[in-house]
Amino acid sequence: MSAAQPVATYDVVVVGGGVAGLTAACSAAEQGARVALLDRATEAETGGNTRYTEAFLRMRSLEETADGLEDTLVEDFMGHPDPSVVHEAAAAPERRSGLYRALHLVDPDYVAELAAHAPATLAWMSGHGMRFDALPTPFLTTSTTRMAPVGGGLAIVETMGRAARGLGVTFHFETTARELLTDADGAVVGVLARTADGPVEVRGRVVLASGGYQGNAELMARYHGDKALTTRPVARGGGYNKGEGLEMALALGAATAGNFSLFHAEPVDPRSGEPEAAIFCFPHGVLVNAAGERFVDEARGPVDAWYERTTRDIQAQERGVAWVVLDQQGLAVPNLRAGIRTDQPPVRGATIAELATRIGVPPEALARTVAAYNTACPDPAGFDHHAPDGLATTGLAPAKSNWARPIAEGPFEAYPVMAANVFTFGGLKTTPAAEVVDRDGRPITGLWAAGELTGLYYSNYTGSTSVLRGATFGRIAGREAALAGLPAGLPAGASA
Repeated sequence: MSAAQPVATYDVVVVGGGVAGLTAACSAAEQGARVALLDRATEAETGGNTRYTEAFLRMRSLEETADGLEDTLVEDFMGHPDPSVVHEAAAAPERRSGLYRALHLVDPDYVAELAAHAPATLAWMSGHGMRFDALPTPFLTTSTTRMAPVGGGLAIVETMGRAARGLGVTFHFETTARELLTDADGAVVGVLARTADGPVEVRGRVVLASGGYQGNAELMARYHGDKALTTRPVARGGGYNKGEGLEMALALGAATAGNFSLFHAEPVDPRSGEPEAAIFCFPHGVLVNAAGERFVDEARGPVDAWYERTTRDIQAQERGVAWVVLDQQGLAVPNLRAGIRTDQPPVRGATIAELATRIGVPPEALARTVAAYNTACPDPAGFDHHAPDGLATTGLAPAKSNWARPIAEGPFEAYPVMAANVFTFGGLKTTPAAEVVDRDGRPITGLWAAGELTGLYYSNYTGSTSVLRGATFGRIAGREAALAGLPAGLPAGASA
């Protein structure tokens, strides 16, 4: 028989060191809980996706979420759920059936909780040293308002990490949670983790905040089929997100939410190793595939609202890559370079034929495509780069709905574009109190979850909400996990 595993005992065990994990750890520690935070990364790379993101937040101000936040999330297309179950959303929570509580659907109460508590969460983070401001975005046209942490996601990792240490949280790096431990009644009482020295049991109530599964090729292929081959994590931190949090909870019968066949797709330069090497300039050029043909309306609306759907169209092309072709007129659009985040230079050609040869598409085909597009462009009077201008092509399929001006002024430039995987949509279902529910709609005792591990999105990502909900529900999860260990009547802040 093997020797018993070493055991470390805490009140709350947080799995994951990004924004959701750090806010959970700080929140739990503030309630007097002894907290451990486990992260598979090294200390130098802790933070997962959070470390590398600019962390835009869908806020009107620090006191107010952006207009339409709740409606946009709840109105995401979720398929065709059974109305006889969905109608229970209007009933009091105690009258809803287990079938409804476990339904694979956006929970409007969860969304309402996000909207209600996001401003207070940012204020709480500010109290720990975070600074937020209305910072410039890479989007040339926008459909909503945004704030961001000064210093981006790295500032979240560093500042909230420092706050957690000050509150007494114990960090365990290069430590991967593999299995949830349960007692005889099925309550979660800790995790079995793996370190360089072998397995260890880390005991305590558990908050899972370990991100999605974009860093796991097998899970990506299982849920996304051949599309898994033509994407990769948008930043190095996503490679640490291998899905153990999802697998552990599913093994206990957890319910799911979010679309397991989609991920948040961002258009990036495949040549670049920089995090989020985004290419958002395509509304002012044309997108062509390996055959030199257009395949999508590049300018259906504000780029921040449409880039994900356009990126999925790019992924559907041969080898999952397209090229955006720009001329000097397009390149002269004010701030266009702000929407080109790659560290790699464009491919240039004095003529369309020369450019085609250099990007490896048939010159005759690209010349025909550009000529047909140019002929379909309207009079450029009325062009307005600030907002959708209705300057659309005529008699062209696919059409271009806005900013349609000829590609005629050389020299020409092109960038390759592929679909990067920012995070996976499918995840665990939780209550508004961040409790993980089982497939009968009952909270799993001792288990909470927050962040990208939890499912919310179905057909399209509601931009700039991921970090916001990670922080909001991380804070809720940590607090609830800590308070669950207090004897009845013991005030918050007392030792658990």
